[in-house]
Amino acid sequence: MSKDQSPRRNLMREQLAYHAARLIAEDGITDYGLAKRKAAKQMGATDTHHLPSNQEVVDALHSYRALYQHDSHPDILYQLREEALAAMRMLEPFRPYLTGSVLNGTAGGRSDINLMLFSDDAKAVLLFLLKHNLEFEDGEWRVRVGGHEETVPSYTLTNESGTQIHIIVLPENARHSGSRHPETHADIAAVEALLGD
Repeated sequence: MSKDQSPRRNLMREQLAYHAARLIAEDGITDYGLAKRKAAKQMGATDTHHLPSNQEVVDALHSYRALYQHDSHPDILYQLREEALAAMRMLEPFRPYLTGSVLNGTAGGRSDINLMLFSDDAKAVLLFLLKHNLEFEDGEWRVRVGGHEETVPSYTLTNESGTQIHIIVLPENARHSGSRHPETHADIAAVEALLGD
């Protein structure tokens, strides 16, 4: 690789990140991988070995929203965080954490809310949802817990505003694994603090 290729490659990554961010912001794409591939195709960048990282797209999305959606985006984000907090309060017995775009501030009007719950009783959350007459779709997620892959239950609720709330249920020991960080996982108090700002 010659020295002049690296800056060009970095510029291409930056442009791809920004284009993917625009697709997410304007077209409502929620899958970062899809947004990056679509951006690469639209820009004629067939060399997909140097796609931007998800974090580069998140950074570009923050910039895009601040520049082009500074009037509407704060209200949308606030509403989604309020909806997340309401769901977290309802699910409080399972020590919920908010993750994803609603927490990191990149969520848009068509974004989903992502919650992590903790219980060693795989059926406890299911029974809780049934007891409260909540409509949901159930499924499974593959996650890394304690250094190995595990299949965990997942549930998708749709609230009154039409926002989907995705819930994954992790074992209790995952709550103490130390893999949660304030910038990527927020408990009820942290979301309340976000809304108070």
